[in-house]
Amino acid sequence: MTSVKLYPPKPEKVYFFGTCLIDLFYPDAGLDGIRLLEREGIMVLFPQGQTCCGQPAYTSGYHDEARAVAAAQLDLFAESWPIVVPSGSCGGMMRTHYPQLFAGTEHEARANEVAGRIYELTEFLLHVCQLRLEDRGQPEKIAMHTSCSARREMGLAETGPALLARMGQVELVEQARAAECCGFGGTFAVRHPEVSAAMVEDKTQAIEATGVKRFVTSDCGCLMNIAGRFEHQNKPVEGEHIASYLWRRTS
Repeated sequence: MTSVKLYPPKPEKVYFFGTCLIDLFYPDAGLDGIRLLEREGIMVLFPQGQTCCGQPAYTSGYHDEARAVAAAQLDLFAESWPIVVPSGSCGGMMRTHYPQLFAGTEHEARANEVAGRIYELTEFLLHVCQLRLEDRGQPEKIAMHTSCSARREMGLAETGPALLARMGQVELVEQARAAECCGFGGTFAVRHPEVSAAMVEDKTQAIEATGVKRFVTSDCGCLMNIAGRFEHQNKPVEGEHIASYLWRRTS
């Protein structure tokens, strides 16, 4: 029997966990995510002490170091409001791996409580906000890449496409092997650069074959990897975080 996730009613407030890549490379994606939430009448709280979720250390096998980084995040979300994360990668780490990472430690109960309040941004907009969108942009065909973590760890393969389907002037074109990884994988791209490069080459070829001039994704790591490869190839295909794409076309 397949379980169905029950979503809460739209809250008055949420916490926003910005992620390292948004902080360093794509601040507009974070701001646009916040703007989408605020437009829904939600007060967005952004704890200033937030840093990294701990995933790079965790996936590299440094679990003690990951615990130290992750533990610093646990007390930032003191109230019981949902925690919205504009990344399936960081969201997957916090929802899925925090309970495992802190099992048997003094932080176990707190980690489980925080993990239970984690929502990826497109998931929250679709299922909690029941977001309605008035598309003010020109007709456009686009492709979407959903990260491995969002797709497999969080089970959110359809939330981004479902939001885009509510855009009246946007046609989402399916790419070949849409479920395949783009090759970023955090530290994987550093430890296995040749394999990573081959994977992103396959991904850019699949997107280019659709004939689109733009792709969107809900993870900045994938965005940086795929868009960077297109730029290296001098191909006229642009990338954008889905938060910025939705905000730009509906504001």
